[in-house]
Amino acid sequence: MPSSDPPTAEPSPAAAPAPAKANTAKQQKGKEPATSTDGSKLSGAELKARAKAEKAARRAQALLEKGTTAPVAAPIPGQQPKTEGQKGPKAQHKRGNSMSLEVRNVPVRGSQKAAPVVPAEPKKEDKTVEFFRHLYKLRTTSIAGASKEVHPAVLALGLQMSNYTICGSCARLVATLQAFKRVIESYTTPPQNSLSRHLTSHVLSPQIEYLSSCRPLSISMGNAIRWLKLEVSKVDVSVPDAEAKKSLCDAIDVFIRERITFADQVIARSAADKIKDGDVIMTYAKSSIVQRALIRAHEEGKKFRVIIVDSRPLHEGKHLAAALVKIGMDVKYCLINGLSHNIQDVTKVLLGAHAMMSNGRLFSRIGTALVAMEANEADKPVIVLCETIKFTERVALDSIVHNEIAPADELVIPGGPLEKWGDIKKLQLCNPMYDVTPADYIQMIITESGNVPPTSVPVLHRLGNESQG
Repeated sequence: MPSSDPPTAEPSPAAAPAPAKANTAKQQKGKEPATSTDGSKLSGAELKARAKAEKAARRAQALLEKGTTAPVAAPIPGQQPKTEGQKGPKAQHKRGNSMSLEVRNVPVRGSQKAAPVVPAEPKKEDKTVEFFRHLYKLRTTSIAGASKEVHPAVLALGLQMSNYTICGSCARLVATLQAFKRVIESYTTPPQNSLSRHLTSHVLSPQIEYLSSCRPLSISMGNAIRWLKLEVSKVDVSVPDAEAKKSLCDAIDVFIRERITFADQVIARSAADKIKDGDVIMTYAKSSIVQRALIRAHEEGKKFRVIIVDSRPLHEGKHLAAALVKIGMDVKYCLINGLSHNIQDVTKVLLGAHAMMSNGRLFSRIGTALVAMEANEADKPVIVLCETIKFTERVALDSIVHNEIAPADELVIPGGPLEKWGDIKKLQLCNPMYDVTPADYIQMIITESGNVPPTSVPVLHRLGNESQG
């Protein structure tokens, strides 16, 4: 065993770590106290520092042998510094020993080269209008990702609603009920289930969710869906599936016939009676019930002119103008910026409706409120044509709380100044679909239940619900 006395000659680099190793081993076995190279005893702090330094030296040596570089470890007290290629002494590994600060910064295994620095992409500007943020919803424009439970007829309808192939409130309502009719016809009640409990939650709900993801449901669609769910819940458990499905399909046909088809005929006849020879009728955008009323009045031989006011981005009034010109009517078409000029010649204003609120306000295509306001200023009567299926118990004071925000790109004209609006900083486009017309601007509402003032909307809505129940 090497003596603990200081050596007379300088030891070689290979023999330098031996005394430290022997002293450390003896200390661990408890047979001999650890001493330094000059024969003095080491304190507890010095022993701890020596153990850490030996451990750091071993880790650094291992990294050197693998071809990586590491910071030089602190020298061991009483020990000659190592030369290149010299193996450090082994120390007993103790659980919980922490790595020295220098060793923590050693590169990880296999990292021969630093990863290239990739410049971060600039954050895309948020083009959402903060005031209407709660109304923004991403539209589904394809069948990709649709649930397998969605019926093919509903998949096709959703795409037609999303791209405005089917646009009007009543048109969407009728198409939705026809699609649900096909869903019911192809439905089979699973074992240990009843149609009245399984059909609504497991079959109709996925169809409704998909349609609402393509475009928010209209007020009339919501009323019809609630009616259909009520009819399903009334089906007796003891009734066979074939009979129950036939009963539901027949009920859908009756609903469409009474609440839409017959209602439109009654409203068109009443509105046509209001049109006299020499009248100049103004309407906005395109309403199927207004179109039906104008055609009926023309077929009755009345001589009158029609002024159609239209606006971007849908330009629905173009379709109405084309249909009226085709049958030989005298039609004038203008955009909404010509409203104040043309309102002076008007005798009556006929407007369609998306919904009638319980506080008597009209919820319709954006721009309708401007037309009604101009008519009121010019002292022209405003008449709204609306089926009672579009009545709702909701109230609306503005068009901010409840509305539908269409994609902003619909406002962009190809080749126009806004073609690359997304790249222009601090520029935002908002494309709301509807606005709210105050009840003070409306003189009459023509429904299938009669001609009423705006204050009678909640009464008719309550009577309609009672008749369905």
